[in-house]
Amino acid sequence: MHLKIEPKKVVDAYSTPIVQQTSFWSKVKERLGMDSRAFDFSVRNSEIYTNAGGYAHTQGDFITFFQYLNTEDYIAYFPYGPEIEPSEENHGRFLEELSESLRSYLPKHCVALRYDLNWESHWCKTENFDTKGNWLGLPDNEFQEFKLNYGTAEWNLRKANTNILPANTIVVDLTPDEATILDRMKPKTRYNIRLARRKGVNVRAVGIEGLDVWYELYMETALRNGLYINGKSYFRSVFASKMECPDKAVQVTLLVACFDDTPLAAMFLILSAHRATYLYGASSSRMRNLMPTYALQWRAMQIAKENCCSEYDMFGIAPCPDPSHPMYGLYKFKQGFGGDVYHQLGCWDYPLEKEKYDYFCACEMNMQGYYRN
Repeated sequence: MHLKIEPKKVVDAYSTPIVQQTSFWSKVKERLGMDSRAFDFSVRNSEIYTNAGGYAHTQGDFITFFQYLNTEDYIAYFPYGPEIEPSEENHGRFLEELSESLRSYLPKHCVALRYDLNWESHWCKTENFDTKGNWLGLPDNEFQEFKLNYGTAEWNLRKANTNILPANTIVVDLTPDEATILDRMKPKTRYNIRLARRKGVNVRAVGIEGLDVWYELYMETALRNGLYINGKSYFRSVFASKMECPDKAVQVTLLVACFDDTPLAAMFLILSAHRATYLYGASSSRMRNLMPTYALQWRAMQIAKENCCSEYDMFGIAPCPDPSHPMYGLYKFKQGFGGDVYHQLGCWDYPLEKEKYDYFCACEMNMQGYYRN
């Protein structure tokens, strides 16, 4: 495979519906102390797509972020990148070629490259679902690695211990009119949206001035569910980065659902190219019977349609309707909005320094990840 790589300025990254691959997201991470690099790449279509011939090339770009493990060693992390997805049988060869091509462009002491792939999972065929349409899940890591490495020269791709970004999500089609979108929802979800409206719940779009309201709801949610708590500066960086980012395709909106003047739920809505993404959400334990989270999601979809988005990514669910899964509640809630479930490949590593990588994996196994394989 002949793949050409060329460094570029992060600010020149192409507009994309994938928020984590935008120059805006690079600004967010920069304000939090994380460095990033952007690259263009070009590869012949016949080498990555099945049944493609001729001399035409696919061109794309990606952004990688440096996650330092100590004062010098780091992981080069690709959140939902690269965006370009080869044919399934060429996934491994493409990642291997990309990794080897990047070696000389990365600073010293890179322990591994970690690709958090939003490419469709190889285990989404008919035989991977039960008679009710529920996904049966993934095979053992050894079998996954055998399949992805098949045809590679070095056999060096490793399934990561955990997925950093959600590998399973629900996407709602926003191209129909509002009545059709509502009709595709489950009856209970439609009922709750209308109930919230009847009870007087209203949803407001606010800017950085609403950060204190958001953070209070966020802290309550995190403590209630035992989640890792980010500092307020983390969310402030989202607003500040948008002010600094020249990418006009990215918009940031903080939505707050209120009853009278009492905030009950809030969320960050990110619009990027043709996609709207529900990035962060929080809710109060008070007045849950007013269904503010349903009003919030519906208003987010309406705003996305008003801004010509064709899809709404609900960003993260349990892989299947298993009541024992910690994200089962999110699965049930988000599935009610009528979208399609997508299962993605998740995190894959390409080690460059084996001993340090093995030590990193051992340490990572002792850390609790929110999105497990």
